[in-house]
Amino acid sequence: MAKSALLKSSLAKKYWMALTGLFLCLFLAGHLAGNLQLIFSDALHFNQYALFMTSNPAVKILSYLTYISILFHAVDGFMLTYQNAKARPIGYAKNDPSKNSTFSSRNMAVLGTIILVFIVTHMVNFWAVMHFDKNMPLQTITVDVMGQKQDLYVTTNGGYMPVSQVAKSHEEAMKTGASNYIDHRTDFYNTQARVKVGEGYKDLHKITVAFFKDAKFGLIATLLYVISMFVLAFHLLHGFSSAFQSLGLNNPKYTPAIKGFGKAFAIVVPLLFAIIPVYIHFFIK
Repeated sequence: MAKSALLKSSLAKKYWMALTGLFLCLFLAGHLAGNLQLIFSDALHFNQYALFMTSNPAVKILSYLTYISILFHAVDGFMLTYQNAKARPIGYAKNDPSKNSTFSSRNMAVLGTIILVFIVTHMVNFWAVMHFDKNMPLQTITVDVMGQKQDLYVTTNGGYMPVSQVAKSHEEAMKTGASNYIDHRTDFYNTQARVKVGEGYKDLHKITVAFFKDAKFGLIATLLYVISMFVLAFHLLHGFSSAFQSLGLNNPKYTPAIKGFGKAFAIVVPLLFAIIPVYIHFFIK
């Protein structure tokens, strides 16, 4: 087996590739559980989940570990593919890949590259917007007050704040006479006292729905997402059971169960992920 470009020991390479792969499988399961709220719950619960995932210290640590795992898994995989090809520059005279290996195992590098491109674009469209876009909207609800519609910001302490009473900045509040203003993108401050009186939810639910329902690109985005999940399924079909084998957990007693669970995971998880944008595009109004 070729030595890793990142780790000198081939044994260490096998363990790290397997462990990062399994860790990313756990991340997929957790991320799926949160994203399914787009179908089975409402905007408030999804935005509460998004706030928790971006503010909880323990989750932040896990997030950084996830980023590192993705980079390590990708770079090490690319280098291994290159080293294996370099070590065997001339193909065998007689070789029937379809009989000797599965499609997934033969194309892990290609499948992984497509998934990496998907992850980057996914983070640009959602993660980066959530963290850095100054125009990221705050969640509001519309209520009927004595026959008139009124928009209210939803606050993280379970309260509400009339949109008409909140300015975009302290300067705007002083000019318009608004009793409150927004600072640090989510915090509500009293204009006169300049003290924090509440905090709003970044409306990731609204951003996500708008992305997949966009009149021009929503259908294309949905189709590309579904195709990416199809690719992920093939990547997992080989990667899940291969990780256990690399860790030496291929006891004949447990191997059938591991392979069975791996196949189920590789089908169910990407399928549920794929259903989410389809549901948003065609069924959410």
